[in-house]
Amino acid sequence: MSESLKVAVAGLGNVGVGVVKILEEHKELIAERAGREIVIKAVCARNHNVDRGVDLSGYIWVADATTLADMDDVDIVVELIGGEDGIAFEAAKNTLNKKKSLVTANKAMVAHHGAELADLAQDNGVALRYEAAVAGGIPIIKAIGEGLAANKLSQVYGIMNGTTNYMLTHMESRGLSYDEILEEVEELGYLEADPALDLDGIDAAHKLAILSSVAFGTKTDFDNVYIEGIRKIQGVDIEYAKELGYRIKLLGMTKFEDGNLSQRVHPVMIDRNLPIAGVMDGFNALVVDGDYIDRTFYQGRGAGEGPTASAVVADIIDIARGHSGPAFFKPAAKLVSANPVSINARKGAYYVRLHVKDEAGVIADITAGLKSASVSVETMLQKGSEQDGTVYVVITTHETTETAIKDALNRINELSSVIENPLSIRIENL
Repeated sequence: MSESLKVAVAGLGNVGVGVVKILEEHKELIAERAGREIVIKAVCARNHNVDRGVDLSGYIWVADATTLADMDDVDIVVELIGGEDGIAFEAAKNTLNKKKSLVTANKAMVAHHGAELADLAQDNGVALRYEAAVAGGIPIIKAIGEGLAANKLSQVYGIMNGTTNYMLTHMESRGLSYDEILEEVEELGYLEADPALDLDGIDAAHKLAILSSVAFGTKTDFDNVYIEGIRKIQGVDIEYAKELGYRIKLLGMTKFEDGNLSQRVHPVMIDRNLPIAGVMDGFNALVVDGDYIDRTFYQGRGAGEGPTASAVVADIIDIARGHSGPAFFKPAAKLVSANPVSINARKGAYYVRLHVKDEAGVIADITAGLKSASVSVETMLQKGSEQDGTVYVVITTHETTETAIKDALNRINELSSVIENPLSIRIENL
């Protein structure tokens, strides 16, 4: 068996502890699969004295994560600190510049600096691996970059945030309001330290930017991802979606054609009978379309100590086996800068929910507003009057444009009968 591979772990949160557990508990199995022993030499965390439920006494403790790569007996640094910049980014750059391989679960850092890090890794002849940054326990990076390497891919989409999928699932299955399910996920500890990362779609957008690069060979371009979260979704929308034959999901979607890259994260209404519509709770799911494979579907746990740590260790094993190809599966210099496609270029049907006063002429005014923007109505639903004298009016449209629907809603919002800002959700035929 070859000489052992020596690892330093920066960050000892749930995932970092999970990595330590796997490397210790599966030591012999991993050595057999990797062709050599993998040994943890050093660890780094802000607080040395926290009981993390695992014995760390046999490892060297280092105070500054940026210096781990300076150690002579470290071959790989595993960065699990998080954050797009700061210590994590400095540690990553120093690792690669010291000609040592980097494994990270840091989706924000890869989404913002993927092309730069790929350049550094290639220039220094070392590996950059980040399977754990996208979809946790689903090996989607390897599936796209290796398993589907013979295909020209056209589209990738999916559920990329387990917390919001859990929330939407239980708003439907248990009839909970947005505020009620938000309180529950806060108590369960499902939210990121900054809840906006989950609720506003930013976490999913980080992952989508990475998937675009892997699938299409483009430079990571987080700044041109259209992002919209789930904060405006109410129980009434869940109920109407069901009545109309749809289910609401927060999806990330990326398409590449003729040098033009569309990247968007937002709530959608999709046919309830689609496989991805049936993915519930904290699970993630990805769909990849290619010319020779047609369509492939992947489902699994998208986060948590076990699934994410499993992906980290798989990357370490790959490096131990000698796999050190380009980070995005093509030479860094050949990653292209794509032309971003604006959300305003979208064409399709829309769901519109209006909360209005229950008075004569309201429907005629709404219809006039839609007509003036050249938006055609497919269905219109109105529930009985509420005790406060207001009603919900729900409309689905025929195919129209993003610009037209915005124009229509702006006109309708000016009506004195409108109680709150109208909500629109894009209907996707996937």
